[in-house]
Amino acid sequence: MAAIKLLAQSAVATEAIGACLARCSPAQAIVYLHGDLGAGKTTLVRGFAHAVGHQGVVKSPTYTLVEPYDVGNLRLFHFDLYRLNDPQELEYIGARDLFGAQAICLIEWPDRGGSELPAADLRVQLQASGPHRQVLLTALTATATSWLNAARPCLAPFLNE
Repeated sequence: MAAIKLLAQSAVATEAIGACLARCSPAQAIVYLHGDLGAGKTTLVRGFAHAVGHQGVVKSPTYTLVEPYDVGNLRLFHFDLYRLNDPQELEYIGARDLFGAQAICLIEWPDRGGSELPAADLRVQLQASGPHRQVLLTALTATATSWLNAARPCLAPFLNE
């Protein structure tokens, strides 16, 4: 299990970390995003989505649960499960089909999805520390280990190890 500790000193830096991950991402992965409200989860997703070519607004899908982004050959699904009342609700919105698709699924508040979620390839833990964000990237699969190794040069300015 490979892990990288980063320090983002601004929202722009958090977006840049998301962009670094996007530039090296596999075509299919499950990413769990952990952190308190305001920790920067959606900011990181915004950087990821813009780096793969999404031109529009990236906002948290708090009420819709999922926001799809089709950019070229890449499919990106941004989930926010904060308001999920029961993990079974994921079945009602067809999430199983999305998880099984050739896509990147970035999932905020994954603990609320329970056993309805597939296992994560990559875990991203964000923690606010004043104006800064501590970011811990943990590879949980061989695919994610390769992903982090490829992203390491881009992430070098943010290393906090």
